[in-house]
Amino acid sequence: MLSIKRIGKVGKRYRHLLRYQQIIGIILKYGFDNILDAMNIDRYIESGLKLIPFSKPHERVEKLSKNQRIRMALEELGPTFVKMGQVLSSRPDLVPMDLITELSRLQDEIPAFGFDQVKEIIAAEFGKPIDGIFLSMDETPFASASIGQVHRASITGHDRLAVKIQRPGIRKTIEVDLEIIHHLAGIMERNIEEAAFYRPVKIVEEFAKTLEKELDYTVEAASMERMATQFLHDKTIHIPKVYSAESSERVLTMELVNGIKASDIDAIDRAGLDRKHITRRGGDFIMKQVFEHGFFHADPHPGNIFILENNRICLVDFGMTGFLDQATRELFVDIIHAVATNNAKLAAQLLCELCNYDTQPDMTQLEKNVALFISVHLTKSLKEIKTSKMVNQLLALCADHGLRIPPDMFLMMKAFISIEDVARKLDPDFNILGHAVPYVTTAKYMKYAPSKIAEEFMNIARESYKLIQQLPADTMEILRLVRQGKLKIAVDIQGLDKLIVHQDQTSNRISFSIIIAALILGSAIVINSEVPPMLFGVSVIGIAGFIAAAVMGVWLLVAIIQRGRL
Repeated sequence: MLSIKRIGKVGKRYRHLLRYQQIIGIILKYGFDNILDAMNIDRYIESGLKLIPFSKPHERVEKLSKNQRIRMALEELGPTFVKMGQVLSSRPDLVPMDLITELSRLQDEIPAFGFDQVKEIIAAEFGKPIDGIFLSMDETPFASASIGQVHRASITGHDRLAVKIQRPGIRKTIEVDLEIIHHLAGIMERNIEEAAFYRPVKIVEEFAKTLEKELDYTVEAASMERMATQFLHDKTIHIPKVYSAESSERVLTMELVNGIKASDIDAIDRAGLDRKHITRRGGDFIMKQVFEHGFFHADPHPGNIFILENNRICLVDFGMTGFLDQATRELFVDIIHAVATNNAKLAAQLLCELCNYDTQPDMTQLEKNVALFISVHLTKSLKEIKTSKMVNQLLALCADHGLRIPPDMFLMMKAFISIEDVARKLDPDFNILGHAVPYVTTAKYMKYAPSKIAEEFMNIARESYKLIQQLPADTMEILRLVRQGKLKIAVDIQGLDKLIVHQDQTSNRISFSIIIAALILGSAIVINSEVPPMLFGVSVIGIAGFIAAAVMGVWLLVAIIQRGRL
C-alpha cells in the first residue's frame, strides 16, 4: 500500500528537502507566490525558501491564463502531480469546469527507461529471468508514460503481445511526493479559509487510494476481463486478452492489437471499412456499457479506440473505468425522462437526489433554472445539440446551487463527450443523443417490467423475513441490558463541548476573582491588626498578600484580554 507519513518540519528530513525546494521553485516559476504567502510557508519549512532564489515568472508565462499555468506547473512537477491533475479533471465537485477543461490537456509522456531495468523488474516479479517468461521481447518500447512503458513480446512463435512494465522506483517517488502534497494540503487547510472549504487533506488521501489502484496492474487486468465477459457474445466488439500467468502487480501482459486508430480517417477509408457502420457500433458499445452493464471504459479517446477487420471495435488501456449501480442508472434515466417531458419540478427533485450537497438548495430557484435549461435544449433538434455544451451547462447549473455530481456519473458524461467527438469525425451526421433514445426508453420500461417488479418484491420479502427473524432476539437483548442497567442512550448535542469549555472558563475566573478578593480583604485585616513581623511599621504578611493579589489580578486581566472578551 502507498504510505503517506506525516511530516513535521520538512527541513529535518533530507529525503524531502531537495524535492520540496524543487516543488516550491516551480510554484514560484509559474507565478503562484501569492498562494505561498497566504500559506505562510516559511513558518513550516526551516530553510526551504531561503535556499530558493526568488525570480519573477518569465514574461511568456505571465501572459498565460491561471489555468494554463496550473497545467504547465503540474506537467513540470512530474508523474504524481500529472496523475493528480488527471484525477481532478474528473471531479467537477472539487474544481471548476474551466480548470477541468485545461487539466484534460495534461501530457503524460516521459523518456523510456533501459531494457536492463526491464529485465530486473520481470525477474523480481516472477522469480525467473526474462527468457524464462517470454520467448522474445523488443528492447525498445513502442509507448512510454509516467507510470510505465509498453514493449512488444511473444511467448510462442505465433502470438504477439503487449507487455506493460511499471517504471522502476516510481512507487517510492510517488510516496515522497504524496507526503509533501499531504503536508502542503494541511498547511493550506490551516491558513487559507477558501481552500479549507474543499478539505484538501481529504482530497489527497482519496487521491492516494486512486493512485494505489493504478500502480497495481492486476486491477487493470481485472477490468479488461470484466469488460470482455460483458461483451463475450458480441462479435462487433473485441477486448484484448489478458495473459494472467505472465502478469503481476508491476507487469501486465495482454494481446497486441493490430488495428487502425479511430482518429486515422484516411487509413480507415483505405482499408475499405464502413465509417457509418463503425460509428453506429461505437454508439451501441457505449450505450450498452452504461445502460445495460453499468461498468464502462471512462477514457475512450481516439488513441484508445482501434478499428479491426469487419468494422469491429477494440478498446485498450483500462486504467480508468467507472461504475454506476442499478439504482443510480435508474435515477439517471428518470432525470432524462423528466427533462424530455418538460417536467422541471420533477427533474429538479431527481437532480437533488442524484447529487451530493451540504445544504438544501433553494428548490424554487433550482426549478426555474432547470426549466430554463430544458427550454434552451428542447427547442433545438437533436442534431443541433452538442453534448459537451449541454453537459457543461448542466454542471454549471449544479455548481450554482451547491450540487456535486458523483465522480462516476461525471466520468460517464465525459465518456459520452469523448465518443461523440470520435463519432462526428467518422460520421458528421451521427447524433449520439438520438442514438441513446431507444436505450433510455428500454431502460425506463425495464424498471417496470413484471420480472423486475417481482425481483424487487422478492428482495423486500427477503429483508422483511430477516427482520422478523431477528426481531425477537434483538428485543430480548434490549430487555437483558435494561435489567442489568447497561443500556445507555448516547445523545450528541452539537456545540455542547464548546459550551462546557466556556462554562469551565467562566467558573475558573469567578473562583480566581473570589481568591483575589479574599487575599485583598485578608491582607487589609492583617495590616490593620499589625500582625508581626513588621517592616517600617507595616505587617510583612499583609504586604505579601497584597502583592499576590495584584499579580493574580494582572494575570486574570491579561487572560481575559487575550481571549478578546474583556
